[in-house]
This record gives sequence, structure tokens and C-alpha cells, in this order.
Amino acid sequence: MDLLRPLGLANIPCAAVAPPGAPPRYSRFTRAVVEWADPSDESGALVDKLIHFARGQSKKPVLFYEGDWDLLLISRHRGRLASYFHFVVPDGALVEDLVDKARFRTLARTLGLPVPPSTQVHTASADPDDVDLAYPLILKPLTRRTATWMPIFTELNQSEAKALEVRSREELTELWPRLASSGVELLAQELIEGPETNIESYHAYVDRDGSIVASFTGRKIRTYPKGYGHSTALEITASAEVASLGADLIQRLDLRGVAKLDFKRSPEGTLYLLEVNPRFSLWHHPGAEAGVNLPALVYDDMVARTRRSTGPAEPGVRWCRLLNDVKAARGEGISFVRWLPWALTCDARATLAWDDPLPFLRGVLWARAAAALRRLRRRTARP
Repeated sequence: MDLLRPLGLANIPCAAVAPPGAPPRYSRFTRAVVEWADPSDESGALVDKLIHFARGQSKKPVLFYEGDWDLLLISRHRGRLASYFHFVVPDGALVEDLVDKARFRTLARTLGLPVPPSTQVHTASADPDDVDLAYPLILKPLTRRTATWMPIFTELNQSEAKALEVRSREELTELWPRLASSGVELLAQELIEGPETNIESYHAYVDRDGSIVASFTGRKIRTYPKGYGHSTALEITASAEVASLGADLIQRLDLRGVAKLDFKRSPEGTLYLLEVNPRFSLWHHPGAEAGVNLPALVYDDMVARTRRSTGPAEPGVRWCRLLNDVKAARGEGISFVRWLPWALTCDARATLAWDDPLPFLRGVLWARAAAALRRLRRRTARP
């Protein structure tokens, strides 16, 4: 929904590529639905479905993408898809370098990017003494949480986290048997201390000529779980320092298309680059509400029409994911009575909009109610 809504608000007709029951299927902006296949393990089937849809259109559609697997599918199948769709995506090698954390580490070293010290760890053959970094550390899977990585999170009651924090060598030694038995490959990185509000970001669209068409900056407010979870509350900012560094790194990477650059500000005030995501993201929803609609600008270029006018983003525009942010706020000691007015006055909310309520009602509340009913039936059916 955070990609669909900016397009819908710009009066751009949309077809949703989403699994059954997903919120975008119920949006008033969705005019058609493309049959779903999982891009992570059914990429060929999904490409076939996309092409089948495109063949039935009077004009070449513009293809947007939001997740890593969506990005990889389009990048790896760009030869076939380009005959049927308009899309903007970085060079194929750069896509792979940015998605894979080991390759990104090598790229950052080559280009002199301001990343925290890190090392790749092969847990099946290494041991804790091979991790020659200053503690505390964070541990991340090289690409995404695989079947071997998930049980480790679950055992540690961090199933919704994206990384693990290790405060000392003793903690790593205690954790190591679990890591080694899984054989997972990971990136160990020195932790930049500070709260999640110190995570700032730069968002840009770069055209085929290498010009930055538009950009904005933002910062995190909360995540769930706290520290290494998914974003639940965000705010648009007007940081000249983040914008300047982000634009410089875009040029060093020679990147084309859209990108999100995540930074963390150290207690001393230094900005460290954490990652670069060359794809559309949930940030484009609050960005559009703030006056910089990057997906719409991409659409204008793809269909060769005059770009809509855009100015600097309005700072202070807020976004939240209601059902997760209420838990994140509770974890910070914020009462529901205090949180609710804050959440309801956010300029953008994931899945919930007063002028488009069905994605939240059908795709979120109904889905959760149905899941709860199934669990209840299973419990009552037990002897």
C-alpha cells in the first residue's frame, strides 16, 4: 500500500501484483490484479504472469517493485521484461552488490564508502576468535533471513528482528554453537551506539542521465522489535548534511533509478552508511505526502510525459504502521491514551486511509480475525 497509494494519489492507474488477501487487492486505486507467484522461488512463473498481463494492455505498463526479491526478479529477467514493460533499475552487477551484504562490503571498501568496520563469517568453519572486531557487534544474514537463520531468531525470542546484537566475545561464544550448527553465513559489523532515532536516510530518484530528479531525507522514530525490527514510525526531515552525503554516494555508486541510503549517526555526530536499497520503499508514501512523489516522477519519465512539478519535501510529515507501532510505543512506556492521538494525526499510515478503508478492514483486520478464529477452532477440536 505504501507504493500503491502515492501512485493512486497521482491519478496513475494501478494493477496490484500481490498474494490473495493482501491489502493492495482491496484498494480503490487497484483496477486490476495480476495472478501471484512468489518471486523468491517462482521467479520464472511470475515473469510469465507479468508478461501475460502486459500483452493484454493497450499501452506498455510501467513496472514498480518494492521488496528485494521483486528487485532481483526484474534485474535478472530484465531482458525478457523490457519488451513488455517500462521500468528503471540499476545496472545488474550493482543490484547484486547492493543486495548481498558480503558483496556490498567489498564494494564499500573499493569505493571508500563510510561504512562501519565489518567482516564476513562462515560459521561452519570459523570460530569466535576469527571475528576481529571491536564489541559490541551486530550479526546479519548476508542476504535475508533464510530457513537456516530463522530458527536462531526464534530460539532467542527475536523472530521479528532483522539482526542480532552481541555485546561481548563471551556472548558470541555462547551463541556460536547455534550459529555453527546452522551453517549460516553472516556479516558481523561493529555496532554504532545510539537509539533508532539516530538512523537517518536519504531517498532519491536518479534519471538515465545520472541527474538526481528529486530527493528527500527522513529519520526513524520507532521499530518493532525495538532496535533491530521493522520500521513502525517515521518522519520526513530536512537534513542538509544527510542530503549532501547521500547525493555524493549516489554519484560514487554511479546509480540509476530509485534508492534509499540508510545512515546511523554516532554519539560523536558522524554519519555511517548502513545499507543502500535500490528499490521503491514504504518511505515513498510519506515522501509523497510531504510533496516529493518519487514513484510518480518515475512514471512521468517512463511514459515520456512532462514531469510534474515538485519542490523540497515538507519536514515533519509522519508515517506509522498502526498495529505494530502501538506495540513499539508500549515498549517505550508510551500509554495507549497518549499514543492514539499521535497515531491518528500521522499524515500517512500503512494500509489505513480514511478515503480508502478496505485495505485495512479486509486485508488486515479481517485477516487477523480469521486467523484468530482458526486458532480457536484448532484448540477446541483437540481431545
